[in-house]
Amino acid sequence: MIGTARLIKWILIFAMPFLLGFAAIRGVIAWNYPAWEYGRIPPDQYGWEPADRLRLAEATLDYIRRPESAAESIHLLEALRLPEDPDQPLFNEREIGHMLDVKIATDQIQNILWVLAVLTLFSLLFFLTQGELRREAYDLLYRGGLATIIALAGIGAFVVIGWQTFFVLFHELLFPPGTWTFFYTDSLIRLFPEVFWFDVGVLIVSLTLGAGLLLTLAGYLLRRSGASEHR
Repeated sequence: MIGTARLIKWILIFAMPFLLGFAAIRGVIAWNYPAWEYGRIPPDQYGWEPADRLRLAEATLDYIRRPESAAESIHLLEALRLPEDPDQPLFNEREIGHMLDVKIATDQIQNILWVLAVLTLFSLLFFLTQGELRREAYDLLYRGGLATIIALAGIGAFVVIGWQTFFVLFHELLFPPGTWTFFYTDSLIRLFPEVFWFDVGVLIVSLTLGAGLLLTLAGYLLRRSGASEHR
């Protein structure tokens, strides 16, 4: 039993950066982030009023948050119209195609997040209820947090130092080539310019790194407490 428990522990340790990172991504999606970010970045250079820009960004995020599939929800984006011309759709066909891919990717992230969260929770509960395995639970927290710190420190440095390269690699990893580049006049870029995504990246890295630090500290203190109890 101990050998199997340790194998599960090490699998979850290496999965911890994904668990915490995906949780941070879903947290930012759930938050009305544009309402905060638009107060920091330049206004739309092609003339959208701040209220219109925020309304359209919130409607786009609402599509991402919907529990239905991308195909079932895409009508929400297709129904949006340009503020300056209500007869014209907000998004063109290429933008709609990309947003289908975006929701498919974010839905997959949510599914993986749930699987990892359930596996981690049940493993921790099992370890904690078995006297001889309790230390494995503490070690999982400590080493999982440490793995997150190491991974996110590297990603954070990449984001800050090589943002352009990171941005391209990230999109090429998730989306088919040629489907995620747009003109500056396209609505997706007007709503979510590159500076917007840089700030999102810094926020997600910071949240995940902070969670890793807290997890490492909790695991360290619990391991020390457990060690003192056995003296």
